[in-house]
Amino acid sequence: MTPSTVTPDLLDDLAHTAARDGIEKSVVGAVITDPDEKVLLLHRPADDYLGGLWELPSGGVGPGESLIEALRREVAEETGLTVTAVGGYLGHFDYRSGSGRRTRQFNFTTAVTGQTVKLTEHDAHLWAGDGQQGKVSSAVQTVLDTWRDQAV
Repeated sequence: MTPSTVTPDLLDDLAHTAARDGIEKSVVGAVITDPDEKVLLLHRPADDYLGGLWELPSGGVGPGESLIEALRREVAEETGLTVTAVGGYLGHFDYRSGSGRRTRQFNFTTAVTGQTVKLTEHDAHLWAGDGQQGKVSSAVQTVLDTWRDQAV
């Protein structure tokens, strides 16, 4: 898959497709890189849902909030970084949330200001090079593969 340019039409299509597919909760995920092309991963605390998992900065879309608004808010809340640009759409994956709801995570490339990560919900972070990116779920690995393919 080639990343898609984020347009209002694409965002509308994603929302309509999710509704058609019976998705009950939308989540956004951010692929954030440093100047060396390492990807920011966050570690879920052991006592949390899916505890111990390394993941992208991500979180739920609130009522009345657009995917891009949620992306900016979630990155700021979870990392203290500010999204300055959304580059492309990297695809989605579906899963069951901790409450059992059908959830779809929409993933985007982002540019941010700063490199100092301030965690609020996770217990560790890692700027992961190619050899460390295998710590994520297979679904996130697919998103990272799409991101890497765009750079070639």
